[in-house]
Amino acid sequence: MLLRDDAPTLELLLKLRGFGVRIALDDFGTGYSSLSYLTKFPFDKIKIDRAFVSNVARNGADSAIIDAVSSLGRSLNLVTVAEGVEQESQRQLLKAAGIAEMQGYLFSRPLPGTEVQKLLTGADEQTDSRATA
Repeated sequence: MLLRDDAPTLELLLKLRGFGVRIALDDFGTGYSSLSYLTKFPFDKIKIDRAFVSNVARNGADSAIIDAVSSLGRSLNLVTVAEGVEQESQRQLLKAAGIAEMQGYLFSRPLPGTEVQKLLTGADEQTDSRATA
């Protein structure tokens, strides 16, 4: 959704939050995302665009941007999500930067709905076995 600074957009987002929907500012740092959105709209998460994640291990500027966005997220009580994580080295650097959530091919390729259920069931079983160990 392209955000506009108007009352109907804010009203819709607040209504969705009232239903328990969590709202993320996607592609933060690229495209149409803006720092001003963070104070105007009720976001729960900031999603760092894959453009910064893909070179985090080789590009000091991308690493600095990720550190800054992670710090900003913590300051605003927002969960920071990194998109496009494909390598273990990226995961480790993002974790060290305080990134709370990650998504990408390192964790799973896109799956049909039937396979998602199997994946989630397996994750629940692994969590249960670790909790009782």
